[in-house]
Amino acid sequence: MASTLMILNGPNLNLLGTREPEIYGHQSLADIEALCVKAASAHSLTIDFRQSNHEGVLIDWVQEARNGFAAIIINPAAYTHTSIALHDALKAVSIPVIEVHISDPRSREAFRHESYVGLVATQTVSGKGAAGYAEAVAIAAKLI
Repeated sequence: MASTLMILNGPNLNLLGTREPEIYGHQSLADIEALCVKAASAHSLTIDFRQSNHEGVLIDWVQEARNGFAAIIINPAAYTHTSIALHDALKAVSIPVIEVHISDPRSREAFRHESYVGLVATQTVSGKGAAGYAEAVAIAAKLI
């Protein structure tokens, strides 16, 4: 059985720690990766942690995850609200998909309230800051 979680991060998340820290906090993406490594280790899992600003790259990675990965954890960032292509790619996988958001999109601007990813995700974690990633790892561990 696969024991690696693919953790995908969408556009602008490479700027965490400096981009709107009042919304996204002061932790960098590297800090979140370290948090995920620790959380996964507690469940005897490993992670493959990636970030891209490009929709097609994220879709390629989702398709890659179909073979050899136990689950996908994805923070699609702005693609949450715009990418039917990402929705379709995630719909084609047969492993758990956990959507994660640092902020709570439903408490922000109206255009952030719709999640195409959430329509196909097994579960969604939002509004818990960086700790939401650790929660998503724990959820994935229970599901696999």
